Amino acid sequence: MMKITGRYFGKKLCSDENKFRAIVYKAPGQDTGKIIFATAAGSWDNGASAFTNNGGHSFAKTLENVVGNHINIKFLAYNNAPPGVPNVNTKSNSKGVIILSTAADSAAWIVHTVPGFPTARTPYSWPAAENARGHLLICLTISESQINVIAASLLLVQPMVHYNDIPETETTGMPYFNKLAGGKIPTLPPFTSRRSIRTENAGGPVAVHIYSKSESSKYGEHK
Repeated sequence: MMKITGRYFGKKLCSDENKFRAIVYKAPGQDTGKIIFATAAGSWDNGASAFTNNGGHSFAKTLENVVGNHINIKFLAYNNAPPGVPNVNTKSNSKGVIILSTAADSAAWIVHTVPGFPTARTPYSWPAAENARGHLLICLTISESQINVIAASLLLVQPMVHYNDIPETETTGMPYFNKLAGGKIPTLPPFTSRRSIRTENAGGPVAVHIYSKSESSKYGEHK
């Protein structure tokens, strides 16, 4: 279980036109969401575009180089219900994408709750069946150096990595990321961890705390 509190090529990766976005919440039964902008973190804004709109929705824009092809954009995707693979048994419910640029010190971490989404290198397609359910999508623009910290937390929850094209030349000196990409899992304590990263934002970086625990941990079981 993992709990989170808290540019590439001249523009922020987590973006919607000229605005930086961090969090989108979609209520059950709706095809649009509520948005928190980094410039107005205390208030929610109504999303104007449906999640199915690959040309107008911000997360479709954020994922354009995940579902498409870009020579300098690489990523690792994990999901307990991998796209196109039915009836998979996993030890984790974690879902997300780690994206980086091979041309600059620029990366992003997307955490979400949508099963089977997104499909790598395939045109954007929001699963319409998920409109009936509530979902949360978080995008954090980070530096590449933060990826190893994120991977260390993910190792405890043992996510299913279903796609990775990040070259090893980009992750030299990142032992936790390389273990994550290689499917290795921790076998010794500690079974819980708290780690922190910072977003890339010239106007004021935001500290993000990542809490994770392994299947072997009993911490918080009765809380």
